[in-house]
Amino acid sequence: MESIVLDADRRLHGPYTFAAALLDRLVPEALGRGPDLVAAYDIEIGVAAPLLAVPRRRRSLAETLPRAQRILIPGARRTLRIANGLAEFVRDHLTRTRPLTVTVDNLGEADPTDAELIEVLRRRVDPGLLRIVPGRSAPSGGPVNADFDRFRDEGFHHAMAEAGLEALRGMTYEDDPDRWRTLVQRVGGSLEAVEREDEARALYDRARRLTVDPKHRATIAYATAMLLVRHHDLARRDPEEALSWANEAVTITSLLPDARERAFHLGFDLNGKALVEVRRGNLDTALDLVREAIDLAEEHLADTHPIHRLVLYANRAQLLGATGRTQEALADYAIAIGADPGYPDYYLDRGALLHKLGRHEDARADFEAAIRLSPPFPEAYYNRAEVRYATGDLDGALADLDHTLDLDPGFAPAYVNRSGLLAAAGEHAAARRDAERGLALDPRSPHLRCVLGQVEAAEGRRAEAVAAFGAALELDPDLVAAWAGRAAVAYDEGDHAAALSDLTRALKLEETAELLFNRHLVLSAAGRPDEARQDLLRAARLAPGDPDIRRALAEA
Repeated sequence: MESIVLDADRRLHGPYTFAAALLDRLVPEALGRGPDLVAAYDIEIGVAAPLLAVPRRRRSLAETLPRAQRILIPGARRTLRIANGLAEFVRDHLTRTRPLTVTVDNLGEADPTDAELIEVLRRRVDPGLLRIVPGRSAPSGGPVNADFDRFRDEGFHHAMAEAGLEALRGMTYEDDPDRWRTLVQRVGGSLEAVEREDEARALYDRARRLTVDPKHRATIAYATAMLLVRHHDLARRDPEEALSWANEAVTITSLLPDARERAFHLGFDLNGKALVEVRRGNLDTALDLVREAIDLAEEHLADTHPIHRLVLYANRAQLLGATGRTQEALADYAIAIGADPGYPDYYLDRGALLHKLGRHEDARADFEAAIRLSPPFPEAYYNRAEVRYATGDLDGALADLDHTLDLDPGFAPAYVNRSGLLAAAGEHAAARRDAERGLALDPRSPHLRCVLGQVEAAEGRRAEAVAAFGAALELDPDLVAAWAGRAAVAYDEGDHAAALSDLTRALKLEETAELLFNRHLVLSAAGRPDEARQDLLRAARLAPGDPDIRRALAEA
């Protein structure tokens, strides 16, 4: 097994210091065998090692625009997608060549991007193929090599926060007002992204004390509003205070004298205010605000800022979909995706709407477009699993959920769906493991409590099952599966009154042939044949081809 030593100290080259050094070794070898493997991970390699010349397969509109027009900043989760893509590249290359041992010096000084990558490499690459061992610790002690433009463009939020705060400590507003304002905006956004909202708010408040520049004050007011409606701690979200800050931003930008500058900044702030109104439950008001922003953009920005315009159309599509105007929503998604076919995220949103409309193949095509265009995207596989389940491809759904959790073991919704599939397939031990893993991540998940109840019932622990279903219903009184599950336990115990009560509650929430058939069984056992037959007839109207219902009618 070949052995190499690499240094992970972020002070050498910032984010992906270790990754770039590893790729410097592996990418030229891989290119020597042909371009295909490198091209398959072009985005990931380019993000981690920008100095390497790699063939490009996937491009988006942002790469063709001046930096000032690239308004979409990657979220904090994007680095996990990059890490998964890099791990797959390393795995596939070493599978073709030879095993490798990497000794990593200064592992404790690694940037979070490298620390995350090393965790993913250890988890996803066979240790017989790649061994990563800690090396010596002798950090450089100097400041990080700060490339603020790169940090912003690639979503390196921890590095932006660390290096940006250090830079702000070493300068005053009067030293360079433009640079100071830009750093405050960028650092504040990164602090929010890494869940350091209190520090971001303190930075915004400091900026308000130091500057009267209208555009900057509007930007800081907008940022404060977004902090208040997007706070990672749901209990600290405050849409009413956010509205006051959004209104301040709109008030200032509506007074900007230049029409084009006003159209861009005011449109941006109107779009932000729309999110505040969504959080306040006012979808129609939010829709009006986004319409106004689109009108401004189309009138004054038709030859510039294409990303700004496509974001507005995508946001209007989301609102139209939420208000039931699905065809208009699909038309807006088509505009947004047509403007930048290489940007993956809006395929997910449109696919979710198509799936809701029952257009499963179209939805699947959108999810697969997101998979094709993006570094490994857990949400895309999770969504495709739902389509596969809806179309009867249970094995495919399970495979996609497996892959979702391989990419992100912390993706709690995937445990909900996979545990449910496993429980339905009779794999109770595996279903229990998934339910317990999911509950460790999300203890207040009613769906996971419900699956646990199904497992307990299947294994004959009826008291535990009733307790689990009860816990699910305390969290979500409208969870039909929990009412039905608890009813089944009561029926098995001969408590027909309790079973009827729970099934009737479930049917008030959702009338299905299965629930009607089950209540018919309980009514029959309780000696109420006429009512049982009525349920059976209603079940037959909902599912005329169901063999169990037809057989029961023939025997009635």
